[in-house]
Amino acid sequence: MSAIQIAAPSVNSLPSSVSKVTVGGALRSEFTKIRSVRSTYWTLLVMIVLTVGLGAVASYGTTKSNQGLYFDPASWSLGGLVLTQLVIGVLGALVITSEYSTGMIRTSLAALPQRGLLVGAKVAVFAAVAFVTGLISSFASFFVGQAIMSPHHTNTTLSHPGVLRAVIGGALFVTVCGLLALGIGLLIRHTAGAVSAVAALLFVLPLLGNLLPHSLQNDVNKWLPTVAGAQIWTAVHPPHQNSASPLGTAGLMFAPWTGFAVFCGYAIVVVVAGLILFRKRDA
Repeated sequence: MSAIQIAAPSVNSLPSSVSKVTVGGALRSEFTKIRSVRSTYWTLLVMIVLTVGLGAVASYGTTKSNQGLYFDPASWSLGGLVLTQLVIGVLGALVITSEYSTGMIRTSLAALPQRGLLVGAKVAVFAAVAFVTGLISSFASFFVGQAIMSPHHTNTTLSHPGVLRAVIGGALFVTVCGLLALGIGLLIRHTAGAVSAVAALLFVLPLLGNLLPHSLQNDVNKWLPTVAGAQIWTAVHPPHQNSASPLGTAGLMFAPWTGFAVFCGYAIVVVVAGLILFRKRDA
């Protein structure tokens, strides 16, 4: 009996490092997860290629048509974001749903039982990765687009009012798109369902908004998540229909930072709702 007592130390005698989980440790763990999955690299590469490639196509298209008073060369060169928001959205959803599909979520919770800290670390690491990738793709897309427009004297520069904010705003936009998708993944927990919901929210909903009667578009469109958020990467804001922008939305839109704040509000609500359910539901 005494031998057993000697061989089995009490819980209180265990090193504090075994039971103590630090924020830094949680962040390192989540960064290891996201960089150890090969699909992460492919998804981010596709995001960069699509942003730059589609932006170049959009920029070239503007050289073949007459430009109006409110032509926005910055937002046209960033036009690829209209589609690549879906790419980052898929990655954001997969950050959490892939752990449920593989059962890894149980291992994660065993190592880090504090669910709030786990979600917070996921959000922080994913936001950092998405923002850095967004900056690379936005600046590359802008410079390629302006190089295409330059021979036609329709280009702009970063020193023009609102342009630098629009380019950096492109990175902010895709970051929040991804976080919104991550929140949806927390709510649904199933990859196919989460990706479908992300596609509907980010891409299909704005298309349906443009089918509304014109009198309703003025009041509804500006509140749609991605339409509100996209104002941050728009440098020129016409008073009415923005036909000289790749967004093509009608009505008076929010100011850039106001629209972005609305977009962030959607993401915060979804992530918080997902966290609440994550705390209550079994893994």
